[in-house]
Amino acid sequence: MSAAAAHVIAASVGKALRWFAFLCALLLAAPASAHPAPFSYLNIDLRDGQIDGTLVIHVIDVAHELRPPDSSRLLDPTVLASRKQALIGLIAPRLALTTNRRVTPDWPSIAPASSADAIKLSFRIAGAKPGALTVDPHLFPYDAQHQTFVNIYEDGQLRQQWIFDKDTAPRTYYLGSTAGAFAVMKTFIPSGIHHILIGPDHILFLVGLLLLGGSWGALVRIVTAFTIGHSITLSLAALNIVTPPAWFIEPAIALSIIFIGVDNLLRDKGKDLRAFVAFAFGLIHGFGFANVLREFGLPPEALGWSLFSFNVGVEIGQLCIVVLVTLVLRAVWRHSEKLGKRVATAGSLVVIAAGTYWFVERVFFPGGIL
Repeated sequence: MSAAAAHVIAASVGKALRWFAFLCALLLAAPASAHPAPFSYLNIDLRDGQIDGTLVIHVIDVAHELRPPDSSRLLDPTVLASRKQALIGLIAPRLALTTNRRVTPDWPSIAPASSADAIKLSFRIAGAKPGALTVDPHLFPYDAQHQTFVNIYEDGQLRQQWIFDKDTAPRTYYLGSTAGAFAVMKTFIPSGIHHILIGPDHILFLVGLLLLGGSWGALVRIVTAFTIGHSITLSLAALNIVTPPAWFIEPAIALSIIFIGVDNLLRDKGKDLRAFVAFAFGLIHGFGFANVLREFGLPPEALGWSLFSFNVGVEIGQLCIVVLVTLVLRAVWRHSEKLGKRVATAGSLVVIAAGTYWFVERVFFPGGIL
């Protein structure tokens, strides 16, 4: 290649690169000029029986809603003060703060923020001693890209950070106090009860363990062993120490149900090993509980209390099932031992059939058979 040809090629490449850079600059500059910072910043400080906060919002967001002749005029303290009530009337309904009820902040001040092109509002909720605070800021729904960065402080110490967009659900912060611990229990104990009562696989596993009856002492040992087993793995999985995938755990739970039904049919009158079986399979069921708890969300500031409370809820729901089923089965066995055996056999067959159905569904039809 001649030097002249090389020079022409180099010039062409250079010109193409300059045009490419110019187009990139145009593409980047266009959204920037339309909306240079689609973010808001919310700081909340819980201390001394009150909630103090600041909200920093971009002037373009405000101008889009209030439509002043010139958005830059909103950065004039005098003009901004005259539009204070209009701005608060716009923002306040969209900033949902809830303790045991939705609270209404006072907004004592508004001023241009120290950063360029932003407005800073201060708010206060006096006389608030909550155990938990739920935050749901959807400030500018016109902008699908808008995000709100939230910092939660307790007694001046940063405890929690969140980012909200248009699809983010409300989030709850639990205070590190006695009231906070009660708020955690109030949330997670009912959740644990609800989960065990709507989990047919867990319920059927328990029923299968109880079908052959036994003394109250034997049944207590069975239930306790199951509790210990699932409590161990629930904690390990919820803390992300051991996290086997759901595609493995859910079929394994189904297999545990099949095993219990088959064991009931094949068992002789030898030693009752149901407590050991309950512990072993309780380890598997605990991972199933953890998958639900992880989806529900564990608050890092109250990790221990939330785990404990969810477990307590599971045990309450479990005990309700155990007591009810045991009373019915004991009545049947007292009425007729022959009838009791028939119920145990029929129940075991139902347990096997249901476990088989769930196993096939979870392995071969994870989206559901029907």
